[in-house]
Amino acid sequence: MMPVSHRASILASLAITVTAFVAPAPALAQTAAVQEPLQAPMFNHQLRRLHSEETVDLARRFDGQAVLVVNTASHCGFTGQFEGLEALHRQYKDRGLKVAGFSSDDFQQEAKDEAEAAEVCFVNFGVSFDMFAPIHVRGPNAHPLFREIARQSEEPRWNFHKYLIDRNGKVVATFPSRVGPDAPELRKAIEKVL
Repeated sequence: MMPVSHRASILASLAITVTAFVAPAPALAQTAAVQEPLQAPMFNHQLRRLHSEETVDLARRFDGQAVLVVNTASHCGFTGQFEGLEALHRQYKDRGLKVAGFSSDDFQQEAKDEAEAAEVCFVNFGVSFDMFAPIHVRGPNAHPLFREIARQSEEPRWNFHKYLIDRNGKVVATFPSRVGPDAPELRKAIEKVL
């Protein structure tokens, strides 16, 4: 039989060996944290303009800008907000705010024809800010832009839900449909990000 002191020495050696394999070294844990994948920039996408063949690189258009993102529909009770959104665009565009409308039929209120949706925006309301072809803005089929917006805040609950995004691509405020473009709280938030 092996002396007790010798057995203790062997057990201690095994404990050190097992600990070395089980416990990660602090330097390795720090390295792993540094190598975590970065979030893709919010606007790292290309989308087609409403009723057009032109594709817009959203990163080139919006990165480094404050952006008011709005999901829109041309047959909604809030469609009249296009007029107020255009007024915001005209008032703040020279100070660095971009207004961007994203047409969607997720609430079954968008025109079935892009030509009709474009007429509502551009002819009826004189919209000159960026309007994009229909995309999904909520649920499992949501466009990646709106998935990122939802991750940072919430999914749109209805058409004309507004998201104010700062120059760093962070959602800093959200406004439901009932908060119109002329609402003091929206204008105050815009002033704060400019």
